[in-house]
Amino acid sequence: MNRKTLQDRTKQFNIDIVLFCECLPKTPAGFEIAKKLIRSSGSVGANYRATSRSKSQADFAHKLKIVLEEIDESHYWLEIIKATKLSTNSIIDQLIVEANELTAIFTSANKTFDLKMKLTK
Repeated sequence: MNRKTLQDRTKQFNIDIVLFCECLPKTPAGFEIAKKLIRSSGSVGANYRATSRSKSQADFAHKLKIVLEEIDESHYWLEIIKATKLSTNSIIDQLIVEANELTAIFTSANKTFDLKMKLTK
């Protein structure tokens, strides 16, 4: 998967999350979880996009690790929404699948980059 495709995919994930959060209940729990989920899913795309402007390999590695942390957090909040039945909208399952796939992609990217750095030392 090329950089542009992955940038588009992470942006679409954030858009889908924002639209999904509109259907969450207007309760304290709904507001708080929606806020955290929107923030973490937005950070995935923003930080992945920022990797292309990294100042160094260390900066790139740091940004990539943030992406992985944020997609994992997004996945967590989606699981909480599903487990608590804050939403029974069927799109939650699609969002969880996408979060799983993005987690796998960024986990692999992190491992590959770490290996590459060890081999160049």
